[in-house]
Amino acid sequence: MSDRVSPNSKPAAPPAVNGGTGGATAAATNGGTTKPHLYNPTSRPPYRQPYNRRHHHRPRRNYCCCCCFWTILVILILALLAAIAGSVVYVLYRPHRPSFTLASLRVNRLNLTTTADSSASHLSTLFNLTLSSKNPNSHLSFTYDPFAISCSTSTGDVFMGNGSLPAFVSNSKNETSFKGVVITTASDPDADTVNRLRSDLKRKNGLPLKIEMDTRVRVKMDGLKSKKVGIRVTCDGIKGSVPKGKPPAVADVSGSKCKVDLRIKIWKWTF
Repeated sequence: MSDRVSPNSKPAAPPAVNGGTGGATAAATNGGTTKPHLYNPTSRPPYRQPYNRRHHHRPRRNYCCCCCFWTILVILILALLAAIAGSVVYVLYRPHRPSFTLASLRVNRLNLTTTADSSASHLSTLFNLTLSSKNPNSHLSFTYDPFAISCSTSTGDVFMGNGSLPAFVSNSKNETSFKGVVITTASDPDADTVNRLRSDLKRKNGLPLKIEMDTRVRVKMDGLKSKKVGIRVTCDGIKGSVPKGKPPAVADVSGSKCKVDLRIKIWKWTF
């Protein structure tokens, strides 16, 4: 019998010889379009737009700006209201500072002794003063804590003694007087202090003295009370003298003036 050959059958492609492209030829013959995926190191990756994070910070910045704006606005409004309230209080009550007056000062003792070799010195003083406090306001009253009093020379700033004054209340249109206030000291000054004090004692116009009184005060206005604030009362322009014998020497206080200053303390500093 003879073998029949189908007309539709195609002979198989011969194998590739010596690295030939028989497979590729067969693929092309069969109508395939498959291409090999080969890595090309010189090819660049596709460009991708970087992620922008600024868009996420804009709402936060806007929030911070709004907070700062409203905070400044509230502070300005509060300052304006405080200024208006202060103006109303000043117009209605006309507040004035309290006044202090030094009526008299007597030097009972003022002794400065030095050893023969000038190696040590001793200062002993005793002052007796009378002062008064006046409240010129009609609707304000002052409540004072105890006073701490110190006396020193005006020029050389030599410490001459200290004392105290009891707490008291100064009502409206009231004047309070204190008599027999004692200021004393017993100290051993150094050589520089002794020289300055001797220079002041030789003045023809008398020994220049200064008295300082520190305390805290609370102001009451009708039904309102303020917090306690520190004040310093400084009386300057006193001309003392050294007593001769037992009678005390009377100081000249005709030219003395007392001023009241606020003492504001912020942390460690006092203004």
